[in-house]
Amino acid sequence: MFTATPSLSKSISILFFAFLVISGMYFGREFLIPIAIASLLAMLFVPLSRWFELRGIGRTLASLLCVLTLLAGIAGVITLLSWQASDISNDLSQIGERLSQIGNDLRQFIARNVGISAEKQKEWMDKQSVAGSGPSMGTAGTILSSAMSILVDCILVLVYLFLFICSRAHLKKFVLTIVPSSEAKEADQIINDAGKMAQRYISGMSMMIVMLWILYGIGFSIAGVENALFFAVLCGILEIIPFIGNITGTALTILMVISQGGDNSMILAVLGTYAIIQFMQTYILEPLVVGSEVNISPLFTILALVFFELVWSIPGMILAIPMLGIVKILCDHIKPLKPYGLLIGREKNRDPRIFMAVKSWFGPAAKKK
Repeated sequence: MFTATPSLSKSISILFFAFLVISGMYFGREFLIPIAIASLLAMLFVPLSRWFELRGIGRTLASLLCVLTLLAGIAGVITLLSWQASDISNDLSQIGERLSQIGNDLRQFIARNVGISAEKQKEWMDKQSVAGSGPSMGTAGTILSSAMSILVDCILVLVYLFLFICSRAHLKKFVLTIVPSSEAKEADQIINDAGKMAQRYISGMSMMIVMLWILYGIGFSIAGVENALFFAVLCGILEIIPFIGNITGTALTILMVISQGGDNSMILAVLGTYAIIQFMQTYILEPLVVGSEVNISPLFTILALVFFELVWSIPGMILAIPMLGIVKILCDHIKPLKPYGLLIGREKNRDPRIFMAVKSWFGPAAKKK
């Protein structure tokens, strides 16, 4: 029997605090999202900055070199995508004709099976086009405004990244100063664990994305997909959005295969490539490359994705897992919150047999969790 009676005022205080936090995250998302992204990137680039500093480079210059390294990597990916996209643009007329043919076939199918004539469907579509043509300037303005907002956010992320790396010692000293002296050692351990978790997760995810580029490139090439490298890179990049990204990339690939006149065997080959690579990613790449640094249960992984998508949209889905991993580290180190850390974490010894077999193939280094 439970003897403790929960305090109503304490429960209300906790709920009110949670409401304030969620409200602050939602209404302050334009301010908080660049800071959160820059913070995670700063944790990733701290080892590189230390490497530069050990070779006699000042911290300011080392921080600048880290930012330039990030820009070089992004520029390389954009260049690769642009190079492949130029080949796709050459076939846009053929793709447009194919999509138009698919649209006509779809209208004929609806006319035969639903009873709505093709002329009536075209009339409805024309009305929708006329209705949607009015606010075209407003739509263009919205697109321009969104592009400018993204550009400003990217610049802010780079500025924050530089400042976080450059002033990391000062920020850490501030955190250790505001906690009681008796808890300073534990706070220092939390900071170190959170930094290591973010470093290993982001670096492991980056390595896995490169491996997915190779695997998707081989698979799509064997399937006969035109511009296979473009869609391989696209599917790999979209992997930063868990669960949804790889499905979206594969769906876009199938759509392009259909528009390019691919037959059913090519579509099945793309789906087969997706299934095989997802199996390899789940049971080989993630355990060996990403590891279990973010030891979160599947249930709370999905809950975090849904919650952060509602609060921060797509950037929230990208940040959800590492941020929840940091929350788990906090819970594991703070005694009153340890039950919540246990709840969020994955059950021990619950891995599938095939997962354990794959880990055993790669020796002791692969058995570390």
